[in-house]
Amino acid sequence: MTSEKPDTLHVKGARQHNLKNIDVDIPLNQLVAITGPSGSGKSTLAYHILYTEGQRRYVETFSPYSRQFLERLDKPDADKIEGIPPALAIEAGTVVKSSRSTVGTLTELTSYFKLL
Repeated sequence: MTSEKPDTLHVKGARQHNLKNIDVDIPLNQLVAITGPSGSGKSTLAYHILYTEGQRRYVETFSPYSRQFLERLDKPDADKIEGIPPALAIEAGTVVKSSRSTVGTLTELTSYFKLL
């Protein structure tokens, strides 16, 4: 019995903000760019659909005790999302660095690592 990993992330019926019931297939383990005109739903797809669902499913693997300390993420408005791996999002913005800054502190991943 073989267990194949999916090679594509499938989103069906995404409708949130500017997205109006869209379907999209995104190849996994490849560099993918989400492009389009201003207001077309790029950020909504990336952050509100893909990131939120990947993060939500990842956090569900934590113990109930650990989850109580994390912000609850609502399920994105989509009919189906399949093949999504755990997700992290790094927002663009001004970073205040110090000599003690690390990738973990700048991206706030340290908080998640402490829970493991």
